[in-house]
Amino acid sequence: MFRAVPLLLLCLSALLYAQSARSPQDVVKEAEAAQQAGNFDLAIKDYQLILAHHPNIPELRSNLGAAFASAGRYTEAIAEYQRSLKLQPNPEVRLNLAIAYYKTGDLVSAARILEKIRASGPASLQVVTLLADCYLRLGKNKDVVTLLTPLQQADPNNAALTYLLGTALVRDNQPEKGQVIIDRILKNGDTAEARLLMGTTKYMVSDFSGALADFQKAVELNPNLPDVYSYYGLALLSTGDQAGARKAFQKELQFNPNNFDSNLRMGVLYRQDENNDEALKYFQHALEIRPGDPGVRYQIAAMEVAQGQLDKAQRDLESLTKDAPNFLEAHVSLATVYFREKRKADGDRERQIVAKLNATRSKANEIAVKAPQ
Repeated sequence: MFRAVPLLLLCLSALLYAQSARSPQDVVKEAEAAQQAGNFDLAIKDYQLILAHHPNIPELRSNLGAAFASAGRYTEAIAEYQRSLKLQPNPEVRLNLAIAYYKTGDLVSAARILEKIRASGPASLQVVTLLADCYLRLGKNKDVVTLLTPLQQADPNNAALTYLLGTALVRDNQPEKGQVIIDRILKNGDTAEARLLMGTTKYMVSDFSGALADFQKAVELNPNLPDVYSYYGLALLSTGDQAGARKAFQKELQFNPNNFDSNLRMGVLYRQDENNDEALKYFQHALEIRPGDPGVRYQIAAMEVAQGQLDKAQRDLESLTKDAPNFLEAHVSLATVYFREKRKADGDRERQIVAKLNATRSKANEIAVKAPQ
């Protein structure tokens, strides 16, 4: 969507372009017409031509950003939106910037901007829905629940809000509340969305065969549903079909290269194949999607241990256990590294931490088993 350019500003210059005898107004009109007609290459060329001589008109910067975005050139769109906002703050341009970040997979930046938009005043449904989706993809399920619960209760027939909230509840291990949402969705028939939610619920309680059946049905009903192939791959992996899981993850990444779980699992599969270069590519992209994720950092450190890169593994594991002190497997690996480095005192200390964490985990499991069903 382009913004109207104040032609009065252009009239201040009587400059004739060396490339043509057209006036600035003519160039702007052609750019806007081309943008409306979907000829984004011509629009970009015209906007860049006029911006070379009139660089400080925010509407032109914004329009060029929109043309870049429409052409799928989101990195360039981000740069133009930022330039436009420096010249003149505008809520619509700020939202476009957030969407561009979202399209590049930089969900952290997108969420940060959307949070600022929401904090500045009443937010549109588009802003809230996009922010909820960012949170969901970043694994911030509780934030989705907090954000959407009052809105979904006020508008229970909104399919997008209902689905996002249901997904967050299920992924946050709140199956009973999630089931309420699933039942609402099922009222509209046997949909891919309902099947994906039901499968996710079963997967979270380790009913992998039941989850697999639901995910297969979801794929049949709507193979383009976001995350459907990723969860299908997880279920296949959990039922022992690594080859099928790999194909499912690859299929998901064809539709959505920024799916976190598919990137992580593809990295793990390549690591198991000892194809560490390919594994690292997927792990690094997973970290771009969820910066600092402990699970991905652990996989990279485990790969370093396997390769004998003990110095790097030590640094990464020490950083990880500092940031995630209850990450049992990370402490186990760090103890292993210390013992290989002949650092017995440090290794023994890590073993004591592992023993305490194991005891805590066992006690928690006992409480869960004794809890009334």
